[in-house]
Amino acid sequence: MGGWIVLGVVVLVILWAIAAYNGMVSRRNQMQNAWSQIDVQLKRRHDLIPNLVQVVKDAMAYEQETLKAVIEARNRAVAANGPAEASAAEGALSEATGRLFMLMENYPTLKANDNVMQLQEELTATENKISFARQFYNDSVMALNNAIQSFPGNLIAGSFGFTIGQFFNVPETEKAVPQVKLR
Repeated sequence: MGGWIVLGVVVLVILWAIAAYNGMVSRRNQMQNAWSQIDVQLKRRHDLIPNLVQVVKDAMAYEQETLKAVIEARNRAVAANGPAEASAAEGALSEATGRLFMLMENYPTLKANDNVMQLQEELTATENKISFARQFYNDSVMALNNAIQSFPGNLIAGSFGFTIGQFFNVPETEKAVPQVKLR
């Protein structure tokens, strides 16, 4: 009788280990898929920005430094690897495109240009998609990290080399609350 109890406990431990391992694999795959979704939206954003710069370049002859900064930030964002590096590069790109949009307000012909308006709308829609994809990715990272760091899952994670995921953080520049001054 005692042998059956020991065998039962061993079987339960093995089944738990299999379930814990498979759960971590599933969470890791979900995190990787979520990152791929961010990557798709970032690529779309990276493809739209040169088109916007090209359209506004002639009208903004005196703003060449801003246009150059946008393209340089875009190139750094394209070259970024992994969530931490991409997060920083995308923050710089957001800041540069924000400056460009503010400067464009000073050019009435640009505000009336259909191509510029369409590109701005597409970039805004893409920014929203990036935000949702980033939220899903960070949720997936949290689920994986909880599974890896919680006991007794950490025993399986350590044995099979699971590592915690990196969050896609919002850059400090985007955390600042805009100041509104009324006269």
